Amino acid sequence: MSLTLHRYEQVAAHVRQLVENGAYTTGQKLPSVRSLSQQLQVSITTVLEAYRSLEDQLLVEARPQSGYYVSPPQATPVAPAVDLECAEPTPVGTGEFFMQHLRNQRRSDLIQFGTADPNPDDLPVLRLAKTLAKVAREHARAVVSYDIPPGCEELRVQIARRALQARCVVSPDEVMLTLGAQEAIMLCLRATCQAGDTVAVESPTYYGFLQTIESLGLRVVEIPSDPNHGISLTALQQTLDDVPVRAVLLSTTHSNPNGSTLSDSDKEALVDMLGARDIPLIEDDVFGELSFTPKRPRAARSYDKRDLVLLCSSFSKTLSPGFRVGWVLAGPRWMPRLQQLKLFSNLGSPLLPALALSEFLTTSGFEHHLRRARRQYAAQVHGMADAIVRLFPPGTRVTRPKGGFVLWVQLPQEHDMIAAYTRAVVQGMTIGPGPIFSARGRFRNCFRLCAPFWTPQTEPMLVRLAERVFR
Repeated sequence: MSLTLHRYEQVAAHVRQLVENGAYTTGQKLPSVRSLSQQLQVSITTVLEAYRSLEDQLLVEARPQSGYYVSPPQATPVAPAVDLECAEPTPVGTGEFFMQHLRNQRRSDLIQFGTADPNPDDLPVLRLAKTLAKVAREHARAVVSYDIPPGCEELRVQIARRALQARCVVSPDEVMLTLGAQEAIMLCLRATCQAGDTVAVESPTYYGFLQTIESLGLRVVEIPSDPNHGISLTALQQTLDDVPVRAVLLSTTHSNPNGSTLSDSDKEALVDMLGARDIPLIEDDVFGELSFTPKRPRAARSYDKRDLVLLCSSFSKTLSPGFRVGWVLAGPRWMPRLQQLKLFSNLGSPLLPALALSEFLTTSGFEHHLRRARRQYAAQVHGMADAIVRLFPPGTRVTRPKGGFVLWVQLPQEHDMIAAYTRAVVQGMTIGPGPIFSARGRFRNCFRLCAPFWTPQTEPMLVRLAERVFR
C-alpha cells in the first residue's frame, strides 16, 4: 500500500474496490476489522477509521455485535433547494387535521406506524414496575412530595455521568429535570426568546417543535436538511446574515423525522457559527442513545465554550414515555432562569418516577436494555426500509438512518399524504403525513413511518398501505 495518502484512506479505497468489483455485494458481510488489519498490515484503529469513512459515504453499514456489511443502494429524499423566498420568518398554524392525527395516535385499534414512540411490548415494563414499587415502599414520602427544580439529585447524578458518553462534561448542578423533552424544549425557548422572535429549525422538523413555537407566539424560519448529512450549514449561515434569528432549535443526532445526523466537524462548525453571533442552540438529543454504530455520537454541546448550547433529552424513546422524565443540560448563563420558569410552570416534576429511574440506572438493566434495543431497532429499520422499496410504487425513496427508529418516505409527486392519511386510518393504521413537519405545509408527498411497530407479522399492513392507500 502506498503511504502518500492517509493509511485509512488507502484501506477505504481497497474495500471500495472490492465492492465495486463485485467481490462483496449488497447485504454481504465485509472482512472483520482484525482480519483486514492482518491482511493489509495496518493497525486495527486504521481499519476502524476506514470503515467509519465508508459509513459516512453510505457504502457500508455497521451492525452491532456483528460487523460491517455492504449497504443497500441508497434511496433517500433529496434536500429541498435553498430558496431565499422561503427563508423568511413565518407564523406556525395548526388545525383540526393535526389534532385528529394526535387523537388517532391514542387509538389502540390502529397500528401506530405514524408515531415516533417505542413499542410498549419491547420495553422493560415488568422491571420498571418492580423498581417503581420498591422505591415507593422505601421512599413513601416521595409519593406525596413536591420535587422543586432542579429535581431529584440522585437522578441528576446519573444523567451527568451518562452525558460523558456524548462527550459532555457536566456537573449534576447543570442538569434540571422536566416533564419529558417537550417541556425541556419549551422552557429553553421561553428562556432564550420573547414573543415575536424568530427561531430557526431544520426542514422537515418534528411537529412538536412547531406546535411549541406557535404556543409561545414565536415565528419560525425553515432551513433545508438533507437525510444523509443534516441541516445545511451554508443555508443556515445565509439565513443568519439576512434574518434576526434569536435561537436555533434542532436535533443534531438521528433527527426526527428524516433520521439525519450531523458529522462531528459539522456539529463543531455549527456551534462556532452560532457562538460568533451569540445565538443559543437548543439541541434535541432524545435519540442519541439509540445509535446503531458502536460508538455513541458526540453531542454538539460537547463543543460549546460559550455556554450557548442547551441540550434537551428524556427517557421517553429509550425506557418509558409514560414516566414523563426529561432534562435540560445548561450552564450558569441559563440555569437560574430555567429553574425559575420550571417552578412557575408546575412547581416541579414527580419525584417517584425520578427515583425509580435513578435506581434502574444504577444497575446493569439500562445498558442491557439499550444493547438489545439498538440491535432490534437496527433490524427493524433495515427490514421496514427493504419492504418499502419492494412494495411501494416505483420511484419511492426511503431514508436509511444510522440510529433511532423513524423512516422518512418520499412518494412520487402525484401522491397527496393528507388524502392518503384518511385512507390509511380506514385500513387500520396511522402514518405521519409530511405537511405536519413543516410550518409551510411542505412535503405533501412525504410521510414518516415508525419501525418499532414493523415485524414480519405486521408487514401485510404495509402491503395494504401500498395496494389500497397509495393507489
